[in-house]
Amino acid sequence: MLGQEEENRAAEGRAGVTTALVTGGGGFIGTAIVRGLLARGWMVRSLARGDYPELRALGAETVRGDVASERAVSEALRGCDVVFHTAAKAGVWGAAEDYRLANVEGTRNVIAGCRKHGVGRLVHTSSPSVVFDGSDQEGVDESAPYPAPEAFLADYPRTKAEAERMVLAANGPGLKTVALRPHLVWGPGDPHLVPRIVERARAGQLRLVGDPRATEGKPRKVDSTYIDNAAHAHLLAADALATPEYRCAGKAYFISNGDPTPIADLINRILAAAHLPPVTRKVSPGLAYAAGAVLETVYRLFGARSEPRMTRFVARQLATAHWFDLGAAKRDLGYTPQVSFEEGMRRLEASLVGGKAP
Repeated sequence: MLGQEEENRAAEGRAGVTTALVTGGGGFIGTAIVRGLLARGWMVRSLARGDYPELRALGAETVRGDVASERAVSEALRGCDVVFHTAAKAGVWGAAEDYRLANVEGTRNVIAGCRKHGVGRLVHTSSPSVVFDGSDQEGVDESAPYPAPEAFLADYPRTKAEAERMVLAANGPGLKTVALRPHLVWGPGDPHLVPRIVERARAGQLRLVGDPRATEGKPRKVDSTYIDNAAHAHLLAADALATPEYRCAGKAYFISNGDPTPIADLINRILAAAHLPPVTRKVSPGLAYAAGAVLETVYRLFGARSEPRMTRFVARQLATAHWFDLGAAKRDLGYTPQVSFEEGMRRLEASLVGGKAP
């Protein structure tokens, strides 16, 4: 929490320098954004529940607090020009209330704090899952509608959709907002996708869902996003919100590497980067979905906190195509991927086998 004297000193130091708050600054995307902002010479403050001395070592100010706390968010936003709201409860399993508090109430608090302290720009990290209805998404753009609330198969996409709607609706004269939907973000330091695949492969629990190569004769492909590209898109969005045209204000954008890859290839390239053999075993989409439904029921019945090996949401995600039209992001944000899929995999391998990613 900032005292008045501390706030005044900070204001003097900010003269002519943009000050940004990154909620969830210690997270995967948050840390990458913090690094990018500091490289620009911005003053950066991170709000996170944990302590991240590595961010302080980089030159960022760190504040401990929960986005579900209106007071913590409000205090963190004092004196800021722009906020990057990356904090969220991710994953596909957990208490519904935890998702609501982090993703919905946390976003509500960020919007309220921006209005209270005159923060003019809000860049919100959303997800393509907010428009996932269980079917193939091949080259879809931002005109894809939100599914009905009951159509969501997990609390994560349901609450992220609600949060995104709130952010876009908050756009107005005093606060310019934009939502980004990066898909399957990966790279060195990834705490979600890469370790999940690697750990399950090592345990002999990894399976492909359905035909790993084709659906109705066509490759079933997915978009993914290298971490540096995801962070780059966020910085571009903040810049675009500062221009007189405000072309991106009040809008959502898909973000990816723009290089759709068959699901099996993406999984096996990650395994290859970890020097593990490819996965070839598979289960049918119907069996995977049924297994997910059964496991969800059993886990809820016994109050298990650990994530089931399969859920209905994951089964549908693995059995369908997910790649997106990046035309709007290229047009309105000037977005182009800075790191290719191949270069990203090289960096990932260096990080996984004990080397150092450049």
